[in-house]
Amino acid sequence: MKITRLDHFVLTTEHLDECLNFYSDVLGMNIDRNNNRYALRFGKQKINIHTRKAEFLPAARYPQCGSLDICLVIDEPIEAVYQELKSKGVALETGIVERNGAMGRMKSIYLRDPDGNLIELCMYEETD
Repeated sequence: MKITRLDHFVLTTEHLDECLNFYSDVLGMNIDRNNNRYALRFGKQKINIHTRKAEFLPAARYPQCGSLDICLVIDEPIEAVYQELKSKGVALETGIVERNGAMGRMKSIYLRDPDGNLIELCMYEETD
């Protein structure tokens, strides 16, 4: 077996409207509403949104609001994203920091969604 990419993951929220607004208005994801189900789409991936634990089965054994720590790759200069977040009044956990990701050196910014999940936005450094 060879895993090639992440398709989706589930985020459980106690604050549906704030969650959808954060991921769409702040992070620019598209909201997909269908049959009382919600998802956030970006690139070729999506985040399925659940509003209560084990809303759809099968589900994780111990779903918790605010327990995610995710890293999302951006495709524009991190400095511009930093300024955009500041101009939107987003509370940031860090300024721009250096990290090592799955594909090497990157610069990151950390913030939290309405449920307290830690969101890392990163941009990979150019390699010569």
